Amino acid sequence: MRSAVAWAKRIAAGLASIVILYLMVGLIGGAIPVNRGWREPANGVTIWVESNGIHTGIVVPKLAAGVDWRTLAKPGDLRDPRYAGYDHLSFGWGERAFYLETPTWWDVRPATVLAAAIGSARTLVHVDHVPAPVETASVRRLVVTPDQYRRLAAYIAASVKPDGSIEPGYFGYDTFYEGTGRYSAARTCNSWTGAALAAAGVRVGAWTPFPVTVLWWF
Repeated sequence: MRSAVAWAKRIAAGLASIVILYLMVGLIGGAIPVNRGWREPANGVTIWVESNGIHTGIVVPKLAAGVDWRTLAKPGDLRDPRYAGYDHLSFGWGERAFYLETPTWWDVRPATVLAAAIGSARTLVHVDHVPAPVETASVRRLVVTPDQYRRLAAYIAASVKPDGSIEPGYFGYDTFYEGTGRYSAARTCNSWTGAALAAAGVRVGAWTPFPVTVLWWF
């Protein structure tokens, strides 16, 4: 009995150490910049980076710099097609079960987090039809050049599986599209956001696994 208790304590201590190490490495990775020379242009395409405390996303105009998202995000994909009248889209990428089962912190379950952290090839791109956001503590505005925006759009588009499945969203204005890529503790929904911005040439952390490691750059 004592031996079993001792082993349980060792396992718990080991797991706690792994979590602490992951948090430390994530914060360090998020503090190391890529695209150090990037400067926000005076004119260009306005985008937003947003967070709900768990997932981060990127809000973009439906029409800008030659990019037309209406061919991807169609009114018929929504529970309520009237929301397609909004002129912006919010994009986020993540693991299927984690996305569908954890819309808020109250819905987070250890088993779901563990399964996602181990790794999954079942990913989704979450798309919300929204008006232009208002900047707040959890919604940050920035401007990119047209070329940077096109690179950002290419990264986002490549994350959606061509002719993939479509899942209903949480509400009438959002939809989940089957994604590409593999989710893991090393590549989270938030590191996807950082990687998308980095691909566009924006200054952001080298590895951004947490919402805070994305938002503190803007």
